[in-house]
Amino acid sequence: MLYGRLDGMREQAARRLAEELHATGGTLQARSQRDSSVQMYAEQVEQFSAVENGLCFGRLDTDDDVRHYIGRIGIFDTSGDYDPLLMDWRAPAARAFYLATAANPQGVRRRRHLRTRQRKVTALNDEVLDLSAASPTAHEELTGEASLLAALTAGRTGRMRDIVETIQVEQDRIIRADLPGTLVVQGGPGTGKTAVALHRAAYLLYTHRSVLSSRGVLLVGPNETFLRYISQVLPALAETGVLLRTPGDLFPGVGARRSEPAEAAAIKGRAGMVQVLAEAVRDRQWVPGEPLEIEVEREVLRLDPETVRAARDRARRTGRPHNLTRAVFDVEVVHALADQVAERIGTDPLGGENLLDEADVAEIRRELREEPEVRAALDQLWPVLTPQRLLADLYADPARIAAAAPGLTDAERALLHREPGGWTPADVPLLDEAAELLGEDDRTAAARRQRIRAFQREYAEGVLEIARGSRSIDVEDEAEGGEILGVTDLLDADRLLERQEESDGLTTAQRAAADRGWAFGHVIVDEAQELSPMAWRLLMRRCPSRSMTIVGDVAQTGALAGTPSWADALEPYVAQRWRLEELTVSYRTPAEIMAVAAEVLTKIDPHLRPPRSVRESGVPPWDRRVAEDRLAAELTGAAVAEAAELADGRLGVIVPAGRVDELGTALVAALPEAAVGEHPELESRVVMLTVGQAKGLEFDSVLVVDPERIVAESPRGHSDLYVALTRATQRLGILRIN
Repeated sequence: MLYGRLDGMREQAARRLAEELHATGGTLQARSQRDSSVQMYAEQVEQFSAVENGLCFGRLDTDDDVRHYIGRIGIFDTSGDYDPLLMDWRAPAARAFYLATAANPQGVRRRRHLRTRQRKVTALNDEVLDLSAASPTAHEELTGEASLLAALTAGRTGRMRDIVETIQVEQDRIIRADLPGTLVVQGGPGTGKTAVALHRAAYLLYTHRSVLSSRGVLLVGPNETFLRYISQVLPALAETGVLLRTPGDLFPGVGARRSEPAEAAAIKGRAGMVQVLAEAVRDRQWVPGEPLEIEVEREVLRLDPETVRAARDRARRTGRPHNLTRAVFDVEVVHALADQVAERIGTDPLGGENLLDEADVAEIRRELREEPEVRAALDQLWPVLTPQRLLADLYADPARIAAAAPGLTDAERALLHREPGGWTPADVPLLDEAAELLGEDDRTAAARRQRIRAFQREYAEGVLEIARGSRSIDVEDEAEGGEILGVTDLLDADRLLERQEESDGLTTAQRAAADRGWAFGHVIVDEAQELSPMAWRLLMRRCPSRSMTIVGDVAQTGALAGTPSWADALEPYVAQRWRLEELTVSYRTPAEIMAVAAEVLTKIDPHLRPPRSVRESGVPPWDRRVAEDRLAAELTGAAVAEAAELADGRLGVIVPAGRVDELGTALVAALPEAAVGEHPELESRVVMLTVGQAKGLEFDSVLVVDPERIVAESPRGHSDLYVALTRATQRLGILRIN
């Protein structure tokens, strides 16, 4: 009997699936076990491949003569009693590697730090923690001091490294903090905030995998350059399921890359934009000033303003989002129009009585709903809107802006006006807010899901039909004398469809990226001081549990709508239920450079204190004044000299945004390997960036060009200059204009 047909690639895929299922002897358990084994080994291969710096980096010798090797991932002996060969750095038993000191050895006699390159051990450092062999104050300041300093002075590669070998006590406390609640990590330049945030993500996924594997972890960074810079850290820690996004990527289907004046972004970031958008939606619920004429089958129906206003008010009283309330509005308007038609065609000309019954009037309503002219009128009066259309129409029409934002000045409203053509990062929280105000018609979404599922079920039934055709009948099992069950004996179309949905090949991160309503298990935000009040609203929707790690430094806030204090940002959502941890030690920035940056910090806020540097580079920063017409030549000369001084490190040239084109051309002419542009290649030996691009990055040597203009370009210019001065791990030079 012919059931149906599957064409082309669908047929081939169906036959392969049927053959695969049949080959298991009809047992789903066999296939499940095989798939689980393949998946497990694939994950292990991916983990080993991701670790470029060596699996093992340390050893603990305990008082009872037991040795524990510490590594980036855990490895067990599967041939015997599953004994640990390598202990994962996140395991509770490995914590002593980071916390043990001579004063509190935690049962550890000696700690060994190993450095490797490929399969070779290149160096090792031992710390004896036995009080009989070390003074009580030894190793109190830094854990693994020799390894830490070696890592800090090593040349940069253009990509952030993990710090799993050199985690310090104050960092470990934050990384292993409990999952629930909102944790704020405040730290100055070079304190390792970003590294702590990334290692916290890896630790939480290891410790709370059952909770987070299904809901996922979102990590938000300030820009694409920053995300590329940190992109290798989590894979090196065997975690590949974290979703990395910029604030401009948090609305599915929109990649916000358009630039705009800082003042415009600041207006869009204000909390008051919630009311502006609400008014923009109400403005689209239009009541005409004059009666609206609708021609239906050569008859003109009149829709007077009072009727429209009554329908609008009735719909608004439901309190539902705009698009979901359209149905209520339609009913009111169609009923009013149907009454006009019924009165015209149903009234007895002699007695004046209406001869139509309720069924007749219902039929008139049904027919009116299908009339194109009526539907066009309804769309004009109460349009179904997408967030993109609402916002684009608002920006394009000064009259709409004035109606929605009467509290803004003329100059502020002018900043919002623009023609369509791409979105800016500041638009994304507004699109998200608009989506909340507009809503999605549940009936439309449900109908779409039902159509998709019907198609998929038909496909599943076709697969099973092929399986039935390929099944061997009455095959005797020699050992048991029984009949081998086929796949169709154990699986129907609905169950096969469920299995297909469970194994759609998408990771949790991929599913979350496409779903605006996804609720993440944990959210980590780096450079969080740059977020506007509207951006905070978006992130809180993504994490209803408020399980968040917020990382930043309010002294480095550059955005006009950025965070002035953590309390201002968080207390509208979590009240006093957030906790603060501070990183006070700067590992990256040498004392000589921090002294220069400290002078700028006092101009931001005299009460702020810079973090304490753990080391000196021995190279004092230089500060040189040059003539305006000599700036390009002096810059290229200094860059060539600095690049030659660096054996295998990286030079960062930080310039005012308004001088990138001019100075970038000169730099590339002198150093062709230099990277300049919107998304410069960070692995180049010389990279030119603006302050915004340089946030969160680090270089061996940094040249800061025209600091006075960097300050002048932004209302928070001293914060920008503070950022620029603290990107170097070894050397700093400053070129000023006379």
